[in-house]
Amino acid sequence: MDAPTYSSKQVAEMLGLPPKSIASALKQDSYTGAEVWALRSQLGAYPPPLGRRKQLFLNFKGGTGKTSLSTSYAWRLAELGYNVLLVDLDSQGHATKCLGYEGEDFDKTLLNVLVRKAPMGEVIQKSSLPNLHFVPSNLTMSTVDLALMPMAGREFKLRNALKEVEGQYDVIVFDAPPSFGLLNLNALMAANDLFVPVLADFLSFHGLKLLFETVQSLEEDLNHVLDHVFIVVNSFNATFKLAKEALEALQTHYPEYLLPTIIRQCTKFAQASSEGRPVFVADPSSKGATDIEALIQNVLPRLRANAAPGSDSGAQQAG
Repeated sequence: MDAPTYSSKQVAEMLGLPPKSIASALKQDSYTGAEVWALRSQLGAYPPPLGRRKQLFLNFKGGTGKTSLSTSYAWRLAELGYNVLLVDLDSQGHATKCLGYEGEDFDKTLLNVLVRKAPMGEVIQKSSLPNLHFVPSNLTMSTVDLALMPMAGREFKLRNALKEVEGQYDVIVFDAPPSFGLLNLNALMAANDLFVPVLADFLSFHGLKLLFETVQSLEEDLNHVLDHVFIVVNSFNATFKLAKEALEALQTHYPEYLLPTIIRQCTKFAQASSEGRPVFVADPSSKGATDIEALIQNVLPRLRANAAPGSDSGAQQAG
């Protein structure tokens, strides 16, 4: 994927400043991500800290659009000035592809860290945004669960491995495969926040029940309590009666977890993912991009409420 460019209006929006207030600094018609970052540094326009969040996108049911959502979410957080690490946990490498890369092009994945004890820094790659890094995945990751099985402290391997680098990032986003195994257990044990993308259909309820039972068992057996659980309705089509009924059921049974922001069905969203581009690059004015932006603006105040007073921002260390 070619490095994205941004108009002066988009740059002002990303910096969170009125265009008129930085008009003298905007001397170009378009800016690359690196140039936006340099301008952010020049103006000191960093976003409020979030307190080092580790966030997992997971649903045991497949086909919920989890990877498109998680990668676009991570990309947009980086555009807004946060320093982000996206960790691809799926052996299919779809999150890696959504950033415009092929997992097979990388010699090392998280397998090298968790099983072969390579330093986390050796597997982290740079994206076309200076403050968005990623850990790629490919088919070699399919053996991770089996390799972890005989290890002592196997549930904590990912959490411990991240200690080396987590101070460099405001947000670490995990994109998980739609299954339950040791790798996803590791991700749950490492995470502060859980995002559960669901479709507005009644098949989603079974997956949610199983996931919440798993989260409860983590609290009871491993003493790990998530700060937030967010259910995100994805690919919603309001013209379908069944979708409306399923949404009402979700609102009835999971009101404390269900986010008010709904991600509408959007062909641009699916097309962007298939082309290896986040929706904010493919079409920032699309319904998908608009809805993810709304989701982020809904979630950020809750995350900031958890940030320790005076905590710093890893975003300022990017490069």
